[in-house]
Amino acid sequence: MNSLNFDTSFLFASLFWGSVGVGFFIYGKKQGEMIPLIAGLAMVAISYVVSSWLLMSLLCGALIFGVYYLLKR
Repeated sequence: MNSLNFDTSFLFASLFWGSVGVGFFIYGKKQGEMIPLIAGLAMVAISYVVSSWLLMSLLCGALIFGVYYLLKR
C-alpha cells in the first residue's frame, strides 16, 4: 500500500512552496536576517513532510504572514 499522494496539485504545491522557501532562505542569508532564513528552511521542510497540498499551502501561507508581521514590527 502506497500512502504517498502524487497527484498534480500536490506536486505543484510542493514545487511552488519549496521554491518560495529557497527564495526566503537565500534572502535571509544575504541580508543577515534570521527570521526569513528560518522560515525558508521551514517551508522547504513542510514541502517534504506534509502530504496534503491544502495543509501545505495553509502552513506556508501562515509562515509568509508571520515573516511579514515580524519584519514590519
